[in-house]
Amino acid sequence: MGMSRNEAQRLMSVLLLGQLLSVALAALSFTSSYIADLGVDTPLTQSLFGYLSLAVVYGSVVLYRRRKLLVPWYWYLALAVVDVQGNYLFVKAYQYSSITSVTLLDCWTIPWVIILTWIILGMRYSLWQLLGAAFCVSGLGLVLLSDSGVSGGGGRNPLLGDALVILATLCYAFSNVGEEFCVKNKDQVELIAMLGVFGVLVSVCEISIFERKDLATVTWSPTIICLFAGYMAASFLFYSIGLFVLKMSGSTMFNLSLLTSDMWAVLIRIFLYHQKVDWLYYLAFGFVAVGLIIYSFNDKTSDTVTTIDDDEEAIGQYEPLLEESRTEEKRQAF
Repeated sequence: MGMSRNEAQRLMSVLLLGQLLSVALAALSFTSSYIADLGVDTPLTQSLFGYLSLAVVYGSVVLYRRRKLLVPWYWYLALAVVDVQGNYLFVKAYQYSSITSVTLLDCWTIPWVIILTWIILGMRYSLWQLLGAAFCVSGLGLVLLSDSGVSGGGGRNPLLGDALVILATLCYAFSNVGEEFCVKNKDQVELIAMLGVFGVLVSVCEISIFERKDLATVTWSPTIICLFAGYMAASFLFYSIGLFVLKMSGSTMFNLSLLTSDMWAVLIRIFLYHQKVDWLYYLAFGFVAVGLIIYSFNDKTSDTVTTIDDDEEAIGQYEPLLEESRTEEKRQAF
């Protein structure tokens, strides 16, 4: 059966959004790496501006709606705490490791998500999906092998940087599971707004405790200001587009889109940093690519993703059933 015009347009939209998502992630990696090279070590402050942009833009929409939150505020707070820690560890890793190592190791999120969804949500995965995850882990093992000094990695303490990225992916996995639930079952705009609001609060608290001295030593040159502004814009774009891609196509396109950011990272290291990329990185990228493709094309979760219109239709269908149930309960009570 041929693809209809609407389906083709929707597919093209998802592909374009997916590549914008990939470029946004590559921009986050580049600005973080550049800031680290300039001797600035303020990962919490970097993330603060990203959360602030989300809170201002999407928070205004939530305030305009004037309705109660669909999810209790403390769940958003817990989600923000985990997300802030993930961003902190991810950005901190650039102080010790190279941009290629950090972006490749970021794929560790997939194994963590498999474990968490299996334990928390009770999801079951096929052997093909587990095989794909195994390929990803094998590729990431090659990155660790290179960064351990066998073939020369990059950065002043690559193994520490790799460990920080792996811990960051664990935080991202918890965050992604919560975001996926909210995107598929609750309100997407409310999620981004509350993530921004509580992200700002958590970041400010942690900055006042852990980062005040480092922040005081920063010399705010035009270059650093532009890099922070670029990080904020890329962060806003990543969170905004990421949830739309997840909503429209599920984890298949989401993961495949993030995969191309690794290629951007390699190009950035070669052409902007003028650094030589070890052959193990290319081999690792091949393993990760094969693993993500196997995993994504055997992922059935995208089939269950509904659009906003479908959600509204479903709500309309469930409301009469709820009313009938309440009426029946009243009859039984009398």
